[in-house]
Amino acid sequence: MNDAIDSDEKPLVLVVDDSPLNLSSISGLLKDLYRVKVANNGERCLKIAQSDTPPDLILLDIMMEGMDGYEVCQRLKGNPLTAGIPVVFLTGKSAVADEEKGLLLGAVDYITKPISPPIVMARVKTHLTLKAAADFLINHNQFLENEVAKRTREILAIQRELLDIQDVTIMALASLAETRDNETGNHLRRTQHYIKVLAEKLKSHPRFCDFLSDSNIDLLFKSAPLHDIGKVGIPDYILLKPGRLTEEEFKLMKLHSRLGRDSLEKAEQQFGKPVPFLRLAKEIAYFHHEKWNGSGYPDGLTGDAIPASARLMALADVYDALISQRVYKDSLSHDFAANMLIAGRGEHFDPDVVDAFIALQDEFKEIAVRYAD
Repeated sequence: MNDAIDSDEKPLVLVVDDSPLNLSSISGLLKDLYRVKVANNGERCLKIAQSDTPPDLILLDIMMEGMDGYEVCQRLKGNPLTAGIPVVFLTGKSAVADEEKGLLLGAVDYITKPISPPIVMARVKTHLTLKAAADFLINHNQFLENEVAKRTREILAIQRELLDIQDVTIMALASLAETRDNETGNHLRRTQHYIKVLAEKLKSHPRFCDFLSDSNIDLLFKSAPLHDIGKVGIPDYILLKPGRLTEEEFKLMKLHSRLGRDSLEKAEQQFGKPVPFLRLAKEIAYFHHEKWNGSGYPDGLTGDAIPASARLMALADVYDALISQRVYKDSLSHDFAANMLIAGRGEHFDPDVVDAFIALQDEFKEIAVRYAD
């Protein structure tokens, strides 16, 4: 049984010649060291080469009836399944031009007849060794490619899991702020989707295209829930007050934008390097109450001096505040809210953002229904 296993592990040599005598003598020379198959014509050679057990080396006679060795070699090298099988020509032709032609067709060697057994054995051994080395490299490279692909899939899976954890953490932190003033997690979801559809609508607009890349739109979507994170620092008697705030109370309420920005800034500093996601979250938290005409807070910025992220968030947040019930007000209809936003075009809101909202009213209404409280 061990002999059978050893025999199966021996390299397979295919001898191709239309002379039975040549087939017999060469196969007899090789059979003690290698497995040997024979073919007496080119078609038979091609069939064996394309079988489930292709040869490791082909000894190919050139001068055969029908399909000669040159054509056989050309067809072998033209087929991806057989192109890697080394071909050694056996021929009575000894001219340099004949040898050059064979090598140009892809043969690895050229042995002239009458053959010398030691030369044949030496050449066969050399080319089988080279073939084994080449196969090892191919298999090793394939193994490495498979391992790299496997590790890449594992890393991507871990990254997706980490991103999911990040999203959950963000929503948990943001919800903490929202629940302090009786707002809901669905408010966060709605504003996320409002800002995303606005960004998608404006991504090709000349004023916004440089900022609204696909990656930044994704970051906007993720960071939007943190717009009011600073409310955790506002006293309950202000957050939960059912009536209108006094001037002094409103001054305290306005501090939530600075508190939110500062808390995110500290988180980024502790991380040790700039974080693109936190950069947008800080912008939104700090600037989303600025107004286009400069009457907003905390810095009274005007127009394009207000970051684009905050201009988008401003409209999304106000729209949802208008259509939602609060401790100090009842919910308003979409049409009423839309009219108020349109009235604030060029005053409270960036005109182009309002125009995008006008075109997206059906999407806004659908988001409001999908994530209703």
